[in-house]
Amino acid sequence: MNDHIEIGSGNVFADLGLPESDELLYKAELLMRLKQLLKSRGLTQKAAAVLCGTDQATLSKVFRGRIDLVSTDRLFRWLTALNVDVRIVLTDRIALGPGHVLVC
Repeated sequence: MNDHIEIGSGNVFADLGLPESDELLYKAELLMRLKQLLKSRGLTQKAAAVLCGTDQATLSKVFRGRIDLVSTDRLFRWLTALNVDVRIVLTDRIALGPGHVLVC
């Protein structure tokens, strides 16, 4: 048996060779924060959907991985509807290569 361990890049979507991997990663991170927020506030998906101006079915699909159903702008609107500030900070990149979108 040949055990081979490969260290990932930190972006599972890039490691899988998916297009737009950076966008998929930050959308997934925003969704994880959204799920944590709902849990900490004791909100059901149905109640959260009403507050976010969407329907429970869409929210459920997105939470189950259908990231393609939601834009970044829509995620921002959902978060702000739940009284969360979304802050976008642009910084110069010190290292060579393209910049990245990070959810902090």
